[in-house]
Amino acid sequence: MTEFARLTGLSPASSAPRRYLWTDAFAVCNFLGLYEGTGGEEFKDLALKLVDQVHETLGRHRKDDSRTGWISGLDEEEDRLYPTKGGLRIGKQLQERGSSDPFNERLEWDRDGQYYHYLTKWMHALNRVSRVTGDLKYNTWAVELAKTAHARFVSASSYGGPKGMYWKMSIDLSFPLVPSMGQHDPLDGFVTYNELQATTAKDPKKSTGNDLRAEIFDIANICEGRSWATDDPLGIGGLLFDACRVAQLIVSGDLEQAGLLETLLESSLIGLNSFLKENSLKLPAEYRLAFRELGLSIGLQAVEKIRELIEQKSGLLRKKDSLHAVVKRLSRYAGLREIIDKFWFEEANREADSWIEHHDINWVMLATSLAPDGFLEL
Repeated sequence: MTEFARLTGLSPASSAPRRYLWTDAFAVCNFLGLYEGTGGEEFKDLALKLVDQVHETLGRHRKDDSRTGWISGLDEEEDRLYPTKGGLRIGKQLQERGSSDPFNERLEWDRDGQYYHYLTKWMHALNRVSRVTGDLKYNTWAVELAKTAHARFVSASSYGGPKGMYWKMSIDLSFPLVPSMGQHDPLDGFVTYNELQATTAKDPKKSTGNDLRAEIFDIANICEGRSWATDDPLGIGGLLFDACRVAQLIVSGDLEQAGLLETLLESSLIGLNSFLKENSLKLPAEYRLAFRELGLSIGLQAVEKIRELIEQKSGLLRKKDSLHAVVKRLSRYAGLREIIDKFWFEEANREADSWIEHHDINWVMLATSLAPDGFLEL
C-alpha cells in the first residue's frame, strides 16, 4: 500500500496523480485497516490524503475537457464544503462519449463517466473514515453522494412499471451513457444507504437533509423480486460483501432483514457452484483477471465474519437454522481464497499482460485480500 501511494502520486503528492475511484475506495479502507491494526498515524494520514485527492481530482472535469472546475458546478469555496454533490468521475483513460456520438461497446469500457457501483464503494469508504476517526463530515459527504447518485441514476419507467437504474452516466450526470441496469446496483445501493443511515443516526447534530429513508424505500422497491445469483467471481465476492454488511447491520439493530441475508448467501452459493464448473482457475494468468478473482477471495473471508456473527453475537441470527446451514456450505469453499492469493503472489503470474494492464487495482485488491478487515468491517 505504501508503494501504491508512491506510484500513483499520493505520497509524495504529484501534480498529476493517477486516481481511479474503485481502486481508491479499496485503498482508503486498506489504509484505515492498517491504522487500526498497527496504530500507525501515517496510515490514517494516507487515508485522509487519498480522500482529499480523489475529491480534488475526480470531482473536477478532466484536463482534456473544454469544461473546467468542479463537475457539480459549484464554486471553489462551496465545493470544498460539498465535494461529492456532483458525484465523482470513474477516472478512465479516455474522455467520455458525447451524447450524440455513436455507441461503441468495446470503447465504452475505457471511457470516463460515472458508475453507480463505484460511487457506492466510495460511500462505504467515506463512511469507514467517519467510523474510524469519529469525524462525521465524511458520513455527511457520503450521504450527499448517495442523494445525488440516487436522483440521477434511478430512472422512472415510461410505462408506469417499476423504476430502473442506469448503469453508467455522463460526467456531469446529465444523460445516461449506458441505460441498462447493473445486476447488483440496486442491492449495493440498498445496503450502502442503510449503512450510511446507521452512522447518521449516531450524529447528535444530524439534520433532516441527511436522512436517507426516502431513498431506502425507493431502492428497496427496485430490488423487489430480483435475482442476485451470478457466476462472475467479482460479482459473487460483492454479494458476500453485501451479506457481511447486512449481518453487521442486523447485529447492531439497524436492519431487520435476516431473510435478505439468507437470500444473498444462497445466491452466492449458486454462483460459486456455477463458477467452479467453468474451471477458470486452472487457466494461465494471461487468460485471467486478478482483480475479479481477488474480489471473490475477499468475499470468501466475509463468510467467516458472518459465521462468527451468527454464532456469537445475535439471537436474531442464531435462531435461524437455515442460515447456519448455508454458511456451513459456503465455508467449504474457504480454500479457494488461498488458491487465488497464492497464484497471484507468484511473480511469474504478475508478469502477464492481464496483471500489468490493471496493475493498481490488482495490487490494492490483493492487499485487501491479505488484510480484509479495513474493508469488511462497518
